[in-house]
Amino acid sequence: MLAFIKHANRVTSRSLFRSLPRPSGEARRGWSESLDNGLKNIAISQKRGMSQKRYNVPPSAEFVARVSGIATMGKLPYQDSAEGLDAAFIGVPIDTGTSNRPGARFGPRQIRAESCLLRAFNSGTRAAPYESLMVADIGDVNVNVYDLKDTCRRIREFYRKVLATSCIPLTMGGDHTIAYPILQAIAERHGPVGLIHVDAHADTSDVVLGEKIGHGTPFRRCVEEGLLDCKRVVQIGLRGTGYSPDAYEWSRAQGFRVVQVEECWHKSLSPLMAEVRTQIGEGLVYLSFDIDALDPAYAPGTGTPEIAGLTPIQGVEIIRGCRGLNLVGCDLVEVSPPYDTTGNTALTAANLLFEMLCVLPKIKYY
Repeated sequence: MLAFIKHANRVTSRSLFRSLPRPSGEARRGWSESLDNGLKNIAISQKRGMSQKRYNVPPSAEFVARVSGIATMGKLPYQDSAEGLDAAFIGVPIDTGTSNRPGARFGPRQIRAESCLLRAFNSGTRAAPYESLMVADIGDVNVNVYDLKDTCRRIREFYRKVLATSCIPLTMGGDHTIAYPILQAIAERHGPVGLIHVDAHADTSDVVLGEKIGHGTPFRRCVEEGLLDCKRVVQIGLRGTGYSPDAYEWSRAQGFRVVQVEECWHKSLSPLMAEVRTQIGEGLVYLSFDIDALDPAYAPGTGTPEIAGLTPIQGVEIIRGCRGLNLVGCDLVEVSPPYDTTGNTALTAANLLFEMLCVLPKIKYY
């Protein structure tokens, strides 16, 4: 069994299971069937066809206890670079840009811990991400918790290296400041991109307490620097009290489509996402999802909660509605574990990140 656990992410033949204790008699047939099913899930999948390419597949909880091993996103293998990967999970553990409750620096760690509940296939959409893309967890950006501007520089440099390998980054925040340097790196490589921004807040303030960089300003900075294709920007779920009667006037003036939460209440968001897909078109697009877009009844562990938000179902609808878009990166930000000791906010975040993985280009569906 120890040998099995050691090689759980690199299973290449049935021989690794010969050391497992086998039942006798009638129970043996059921054991064999379970083993066969487990092999389909845990073994490195091979593409149908000539390439026979191997992929990383997380170990099945049918054979490896969820609580065992080092916590990586979805129990994927860890590697120290994006080399050879199609997509990578990355942590950016900062809350230096937070204006209210801190704690988002602990978000990536808690999301990874809760992600042990994830399985290899998406039962709802029949997506098979680990039969489609080479995916791994490449750890965290080495942030400077004392200097936000230096942290932004470090994030930008880290993502330049990731993007140079043609790997798609899936980011665990951290506060929403991180979207700014990530989009700087993306636009540097690809030019201006579209944006699907799911949030309770527009994050387009100019200056907050004398500072131009923080979790309330990233998309103002992105527009100023020409990082976004503003006619292909959609903000969904905005709500709460404001500093002016029309808190979203600036967004609309740039050409953003603003979908306030009142337009989302009591309905499926699948029709909305059909409209969003038409607006975004075939160009590159980035998905940025602040967990506070969800109502705090579902996601209390966040820094700036606002009542009357989206449901988890609507959050999933938004992400699944991105299927077919040319996603160049995604993030899930503002999870603050100290404000939800149940772990449910981080568990929700882990599932939403898996949903993001399942809508990346080239994903296979059964």
